[in-house]
Order: sequence, then C-alpha cells, then structure tokens
Amino acid sequence: MQVMRSLIFSNGLPALRSSRYLIHHQSSSIVEDEHDPFSLVADELSLLGNKLRAMVVAEVPKLASAAEYFFKMGVEGKRFRPTVLLLMSTALNLPIHEAPSPIDLEGTPTSDVRTRQQRIAEITEMIHVASLLHDDVLDDADTRRGIGSLNFVMGNKLAVLAGDFLLSRACVALASLKNTEVVSLLAKVVEHLVTGETMQMTTTSDQRCSMEYYMQKTYYKTASLISNSCKAIAILAGQTTEVAMLAFEYGKNLGLAFQLIDDVLDFTGTSASLGKGSLSDIRHGIVTAPILFAMEEFPQLRAVVDEGFDDPANVDLALEYLGKSHGIQRTRELAVQHANLAAAAIDSLPECDEEEVRRSRKALIDLTQRVITRTK
Repeated sequence: MQVMRSLIFSNGLPALRSSRYLIHHQSSSIVEDEHDPFSLVADELSLLGNKLRAMVVAEVPKLASAAEYFFKMGVEGKRFRPTVLLLMSTALNLPIHEAPSPIDLEGTPTSDVRTRQQRIAEITEMIHVASLLHDDVLDDADTRRGIGSLNFVMGNKLAVLAGDFLLSRACVALASLKNTEVVSLLAKVVEHLVTGETMQMTTTSDQRCSMEYYMQKTYYKTASLISNSCKAIAILAGQTTEVAMLAFEYGKNLGLAFQLIDDVLDFTGTSASLGKGSLSDIRHGIVTAPILFAMEEFPQLRAVVDEGFDDPANVDLALEYLGKSHGIQRTRELAVQHANLAAAAIDSLPECDEEEVRRSRKALIDLTQRVITRTK
C-alpha cells in the first residue's frame, strides 16, 4: 500500500488542496459549465488540423497516404491532447520574464510564444499518432477510430514506416524550437513509449501481478507524453520551475486517470453489465488494474493469470472472479484520486484575475471530470 500511496499522492501537492475535489468527482454528472473545453480552443484546433496535414506531406505518394491516414478530416479523433495543451497555454498566461525569441521551421524569427506552444501541440499529436500506428502493428489490430487500422489496410511494413516518418517530422518541428530543455523532455517521451511497450511485452510472472509495475508502465505508455508536453508549454512561456512542475503533475495525473478508465471500459464498455466491453486487453494477455485489484481479494486468480488467457475458459474464469470482486470499483476510485490530483495542480497555480485564464483553468478541471465519467 505504501507504493500505491506514493503513486497516488504526488510530491508537492498537499492533500488538503486536492480534497476539495473529492465530492466533485464522485458525482456522475458532467460539470455544468457554459464553456465546453473543446469549444474554447475550436478555432485553434481547426488550424492545428490543417497544419498537421501540411506537416506530414511526403515525397513518396504511398508514404504520404499512410502518414496522413489519421489526420484526414473525419478520422482525426477528438484531439484530446492538443486541447489540453492549448488550454494549458492560456491557463499559464501569467506575468513572465522575456522569453527567448524562437525560430520557425523556415528559419524566420518570431516572438509569438503562443505559436511555439501550438507547435508543442502539433508535435505531441504526431508522436501520439505514431505510437498508435506502431501499437496497432504490435497488437495485430484491425480497427482504429471506427475504420480499418493502417496496418490492416496497407500492411505492417508501411504502417511502421509511417509511424517512423511522423516521429521524424516531430523531431524536425521540435528542433525548430531551439530549446534544449524542451527537446530533451520530448525525446524522453519517445524513450518512455518504447520502454512502456517493452515492459508490457516482456513481463515476468511477478511483474504482471504487480500494481507498482503496472502503474510505472502506464505512466510510460500513456501519461509521460501529456505530462512532459504540459511541462514544455510552461517552459516555453518562461514560467518558474514550480509552475512547470504543476503543469507536469496535471498532465501526469490526468493521463493516469485516463488509462485507468480505459481499463474499466475494456471490461464494461457502454453497458452496465460486466463483460460487455471489448475485452481486448485480457484476450491479448495484458493484465490491467481491475484484474490486479480482483487478485488482491481472490489470490486464487493468480494461478489463472499465470496460466495465461489463450484458453477462453481462463478468460471466463477471470471475469467470474472480477465480477465477484471490487476490482472495477477500486479502479474507478483510483482514477478519481488521480483526477483529484490533476485538479489540485491547477488550483495550486498562481492566482490570476484575467477572465480568459480563469476560464481555461476551469476547463482543465472540467476535463478531469470528463475523463472519469466517459463511457467510450
């Protein structure tokens, strides 16, 4: 439990500050807010979409088609990560020292901090989509975002190359920022993505059944990208180390909450009946938080996990134990705790009376609620 406590209660965020959100997050209703978080940055998201499509143009037609596959209109997704980063940019619009003048991709100097922060949103989305392309190859997936996955439509080789191409374009954009700290942060993210995926593929029996190992892997695979990107936003704005760490804590805890709810939805889907989800993880032999919590209540489940889930009977047996346990409930509760910490990080930012800043901060807190109440 000490390990879990250290993962849940992050450094620098007093428990009293986060406790104010506990009741807020136990409600199942979406926070009433006249401003939808996504609509607040809708115009910028549209421009970002156009910019991304321009950035992934390749000389070879086949590679160009593959690279832009998930950036086309209608299949670009909700753009959750860019939304968070654009809102964070406004939320951190505080008095700062003069920031160094950036240089854009064409070598033209510009003093527009917002433009540089938008570039972080673009880079983050390219890294994210690249990771999806590679993950789908590793998982032998055949669908993504309601359409055929790229590997299913164009083959594994082109899917891998398209992911590599997106990472290379992200590197070019990242280098153009001329900020070694930000470059280091985002380079570490790519390392974390590879590390997390490798951790998932090469676990020992004890590691598969360890909540500490699972949470570390989840940070690498899901939360590192958004947390370090949020920190990069603060750095580019010239903010203090303390403010940059609060931005990091928001992204980390939001990312962990997001993945924990994903774990729940894999079992429940949009139905209240257990087992109506996709069961994708368990069928691929991936043990997630609900099963780990169920194992604490029913140690005999460990033998089923160790045997593996190639046999459908073992999947059914694991679901039976899960149904008798509080695994789903405890996973949701853990997600709520991380969402509380994300909200507390925003609440701990230096006070600001500007309406636009306050509105963006409220939207970031609203997103923590949306993450834990979503049904898909």
